[in-house]
Amino acid sequence: MSSPSDRSNPNSSPCIAVVDDDESVREGLRNLLRSVGYEVRAFCSAEDFLERPEGEAFSCLVSDIQMPGMGGLELQKRIVASGMPLPVILMTAFPRDHVQRQAEEQGAAGFLTKPFDGSRMIECVERALRPPA
Repeated sequence: MSSPSDRSNPNSSPCIAVVDDDESVREGLRNLLRSVGYEVRAFCSAEDFLERPEGEAFSCLVSDIQMPGMGGLELQKRIVASGMPLPVILMTAFPRDHVQRQAEEQGAAGFLTKPFDGSRMIECVERALRPPA
């Protein structure tokens, strides 16, 4: 039986993981993404995301870059190293060219600077969920 976040099941709603240490950002993104039909699971740290139950699968990950403990770039690096085919969108309130370059070199599906318009996040998620051409 397929899970609710199974990308191969056209009848399921994609499940987006949101990782941010700021509760107001997590709640805002949860509300925004749910308003357009996505399932959302929020995590307060990269470590919490990595410790999730084994069978819990996601269609996309949205993560803050700067967080206590493991940051978003390290989380992205671990996801890439694991071979998990999970598009990663990174966001930060402190944009730096070298950080964006590193994120893109690691294969980030998107890079957003906080604050951002909700429509930009939705566009970024939709682009990340499209199958490769």
